[in-house]
Amino acid sequence: MRLSVLDLAHIAPGESVGAALQGSVELARAAERLGYARVWYAEHHNMATIASSATSVLIAHVAAHTETIRLGAGGIMLPNHSPLVIAEQFGTLAELHPGRIDLGLGRAPGTDQRTWSALRRDIRASERFPEDVVELRGYLAGESVVPGIAAVPGRGTRVPLTILGSSLFGAQLAAALGLPYAFASHFAPDALHQAVAVYRERFEPSEQLAEPYVIAGINAVVADTRDEALALQRQVVRSRVRSILLRDSPIAQTVGDDELDALAASPQGAQVAKMVQYTALGTGEEATATLRRFQHEADADELIMAVQGRTPERVRALELLAAAGALGDATGP
Repeated sequence: MRLSVLDLAHIAPGESVGAALQGSVELARAAERLGYARVWYAEHHNMATIASSATSVLIAHVAAHTETIRLGAGGIMLPNHSPLVIAEQFGTLAELHPGRIDLGLGRAPGTDQRTWSALRRDIRASERFPEDVVELRGYLAGESVVPGIAAVPGRGTRVPLTILGSSLFGAQLAAALGLPYAFASHFAPDALHQAVAVYRERFEPSEQLAEPYVIAGINAVVADTRDEALALQRQVVRSRVRSILLRDSPIAQTVGDDELDALAASPQGAQVAKMVQYTALGTGEEATATLRRFQHEADADELIMAVQGRTPERVRALELLAAAGALGDATGP
């Protein structure tokens, strides 16, 4: 398998933002040492438990503290930004760290409508996503589609693009543009198989990519023993229930484990559980077997794992998977 890591720079209870960001450095160093293909960071805003909002800044910091592993955005929510600014940011990263930078692009805002307004973006910006991707690709290729405008840095870097999605829209766009497609099955699993089939069927080769390439997301909860993994999974479910079902509640931070478990067992909690139905859970060997089955079922060329837990637990998970023989060739688009 070709395995990669999705890092949300999670801020654990009682942890500072600075400590969470240092944890991202430690995780990337471990992934590099063990032979994982890449580490991506996701853009989210106005979320108290996620520290990756300034995604390009975080990538720059981690790149400065690693040497060889590919790093990128999984993804930049393009409706939040001007394509020129993103071309300049990732062009700068590519010039500083040649051959190591990826740029995954999503159409969703990565936040709620109120926060999107605070980002100074037009609520209709998502409708321009295909045109914005083409504009961005032109800047990075040094072939701007906007007369008289060039990305400096950026032009000629040809930072590889990937379309992110959880529906048929992203699959169709990635196929039409000849770009890799990453499906967010780690939190939105419903359309995975249909989207991958549509993407592979309609793929048109491009300068960047000759054949279709699918990355599928999956959660990973891995520990030395199955009991430890199950205990960690219970913590993960509680955290998700708190952040999703109680996000705007004044009691969110004071609710106890028993109440969270009751919410998790409710119909609303069942929806949260469905979001993470694709999870590799257990020891390194058990999780590796699940990853192999999922890769086959998803018809994926690469898996990107949202590894759960605090930094030491996430690093240990990567070590256990590597020791179980989960890693294959790290080369690819």
